[in-house]
Amino acid sequence: MSSDKLSALRAAAGPVSRETFRHLLTFEETFKRWNARINLAAPSTLPHLWERHILDSAQLLPLAPAAERWLDLGSGGGFPGAVVAILLIDREKAHVDLVESSHKKAAFLQNVLASSAAPATVHVKRIEACYGRIAAPEVITARALAPLPKLLKLIAPWMSGGTRALLHKGRGYLREVEESGAAWRFDLLEHKDSVGGEGVILEISNLHRR
Repeated sequence: MSSDKLSALRAAAGPVSRETFRHLLTFEETFKRWNARINLAAPSTLPHLWERHILDSAQLLPLAPAAERWLDLGSGGGFPGAVVAILLIDREKAHVDLVESSHKKAAFLQNVLASSAAPATVHVKRIEACYGRIAAPEVITARALAPLPKLLKLIAPWMSGGTRALLHKGRGYLREVEESGAAWRFDLLEHKDSVGGEGVILEISNLHRR
């Protein structure tokens, strides 16, 4: 079973050491324990936590293989930010900033990331309160946070100097892209889900208001 999980992880994220894999297994078990108390994810998804959430997050790594500075907004239970941080443990200069306003969810993130010594900082604040506090990263991530028009407004203050956004979106993403075009100009690449899901990852750069 573990060998199957490791193979699936490497297929999604690229080369991953066995030590990093063990950190992700620990993350998975810790997540399940905390979820019983603070509802980090829908109970119906727990039997498929590895595939639905962990691998879904891990597939971002090959889309920005050289990136070292990441910012994850609305981190919730750690998808994708905590998973990305754990996968970057062996990268000396890597760092992930996670923004989560819920104190209970932030407590989980701080606990699980500290236990793995992942290169991450959890900011227990609203996203708008972090403008000017967190420097523009190389990559911004968000998953199940907001419709794209609102999401673009939230990430805009950081979208300078070559910053890219990798945003998980579901099947209705085309309507969101169309609606966003009324207020924003941006370059867009669509990456198909590589781990069996029905959604896409939207890569957005050169974001400007119309």
